[in-house]
Amino acid sequence: MTSIKVSRVARAAALCVGALVFAGAHAAGDKTAYDQVRASAKATYDADKKRCDTLSGNAEDICEAEAKAKRVRAEVEAEATWKGTAKARQNATEKIAKADYALAKERCDDMNGNAKDVCEKEAKAAQTRVLADAKVAMKTGEARGEAVKDKRQADYKVAAEKCDAMSGDAKSNCITQAKKRYGM
Repeated sequence: MTSIKVSRVARAAALCVGALVFAGAHAAGDKTAYDQVRASAKATYDADKKRCDTLSGNAEDICEAEAKAKRVRAEVEAEATWKGTAKARQNATEKIAKADYALAKERCDDMNGNAKDVCEKEAKAAQTRVLADAKVAMKTGEARGEAVKDKRQADYKVAAEKCDAMSGDAKSNCITQAKKRYGM
């Protein structure tokens, strides 16, 4: 049962990692939308926390960890979208993984002995997998970006070399067009 809950957490976190890491194609969002998401997340968290207060023991702890994980996810995803940087997405992934891990550990507290130890190890493994996947995606994205830049520079050099056969205004126009086409 525990591995089912932990693997659900791991799958949800992995989907989040993918969404955050590959969201780099989107332009940075506006601050107003970010502020609205934060306010909404706080209001939802406050309502969830009040609901948790009606519980007791570990059920209350789990409820609070769920509320916190939901708030963290909403806020850091909004921040990553707003900032639109790879670093912001990486930070969001780390914070979400940490919150999901705290939630999974709270769920493990209902267990005893080896079952609890296994549950905690599964939770830690799920967090490690998410962070490792995020690291790979980050490095892959960086490598892709460098490759695109290298290709563009190589293509520009070819175009500029072709312009060298020209002279005067034709050469100037050719170089201007090449720079515009290859973003130089």
